[in-house]
Amino acid sequence: MPLLKFLSSIGLSRYFKIGFLLGDIIILNVAFIASFILRYGNLERLNLQEVKTIYLLSNVLWIILLLYKDSYRIVRIEPFENVILRTLRLVTIHIVIIALFVLVLKYEQISRLRVSYFYGLFFLLLIISRWLVMGVLKCIRSKGYNFRNVIIVGANDAGENMRKILSKDLTYGYRFLGFFDNQVDPFAFISTPILGDLNAIENYIMNHSVDEMYIALHIDKIKTINELTLLCERHMIRIKFIPDFQQYTKSRKVEVNFYENTPVLMLRKEPLEITFNLITKKVFDFVFSLAVIIFLFPFLFPILIVLIKLSSSGPVFFVQKRSGRDNKSFKCIKFRTMRVNTDSDKVQATLGDSRITKIGAFMRKTNLDELPQFFNVLWGEMSVVGPRPHMIKHTEQYSELINNYLVRHYAKPGITGWAQINGFRGETKELIDMKNRVEYDIWYIENWSLLLDIKIIWKTVFNTFKGEKNAY
Repeated sequence: MPLLKFLSSIGLSRYFKIGFLLGDIIILNVAFIASFILRYGNLERLNLQEVKTIYLLSNVLWIILLLYKDSYRIVRIEPFENVILRTLRLVTIHIVIIALFVLVLKYEQISRLRVSYFYGLFFLLLIISRWLVMGVLKCIRSKGYNFRNVIIVGANDAGENMRKILSKDLTYGYRFLGFFDNQVDPFAFISTPILGDLNAIENYIMNHSVDEMYIALHIDKIKTINELTLLCERHMIRIKFIPDFQQYTKSRKVEVNFYENTPVLMLRKEPLEITFNLITKKVFDFVFSLAVIIFLFPFLFPILIVLIKLSSSGPVFFVQKRSGRDNKSFKCIKFRTMRVNTDSDKVQATLGDSRITKIGAFMRKTNLDELPQFFNVLWGEMSVVGPRPHMIKHTEQYSELINNYLVRHYAKPGITGWAQINGFRGETKELIDMKNRVEYDIWYIENWSLLLDIKIIWKTVFNTFKGEKNAY
């Protein structure tokens, strides 16, 4: 307990960045040396000129990457998955630059296997170190140390939402003291008492320890906001603003870009608009779909083809025009699960649908009918994970009924998706069913990550064996 108090009293945040940087350099050097022991059983090759050059470059490059755009940060309320992804991105950039350097200079004494050992160890040790650091910080905060005292100016929905976030978990390290406002928003449910009006703020911060002030006032109170900014700067209180984006959009993933010095608000963040993320997803889609086609299709396809032909007359594959990315149509391929009929482009499959064959019902239940769409993925028309493609007729119908329906077409359609693993698949009996599906699809677009795609694929496979009530 005395140690925790001491660590808190010295102001960890002041030394955290330096410690983080030094810790990473130590880890890099340990991984570099360990990779030689794993590969050769000794350190003799460390004296080679090419190795020394790469060794020095690796250290300098990692320092540059860490300092670039504050890459060493760990935000108090940040989930560990974000830390992993940020670290993975930095390591990937490091690998690419070192590999290019080795290729251009034709360094033949650099062992590829040894380099693989190095990066494997380096990434593993980095993740362990970040996990330990976050664990220590959370432990300190859970004991009541290293807290930041916070007040919120603005007793409204925006202010209450911020209070909920800051108070969600003690390990975040925030102690909410209370609200200040001249008038409480009658439509907002404020769960804590008001400490006073705006005139009472200065007296309060002079008599209490306040570290941060969050301002959730409407932009039309710019004079008051400017006065509060000056007040905070006089009393060394960090001030943070909560922009009232709700007057523009209900999205929780808005993004602010700067065109020179002018801030521009975008309604939603789209990770797949970032080139690195887009390439990552394309590579994953190609490798995953190719693996499925090579290892699964040779023995499974002939069996399904025979069963489909025996179940009813007609083609093996069902090809239908569906809405793709940017609402451009493409030919979606599936195994045929119905008897040939004239309503397939207009009417959804329903529970107990007489058009569905016996083998077709089994394939729909187990998602086997979707397997040919891995060819759509290889051709670049679909992704393994994304919003499910709908019939052209349904796109036309629902885009008139649901305002944000077409937003789901910002991404490539997928064989499976976030909406599907959360139960929103199959027939949409009511309009609310499609609205829910659209909301989940938009959430996926705003929150995409490679780990999320892997999670969705795993859950899809799990649900296939467990069975889904809406799969028919």
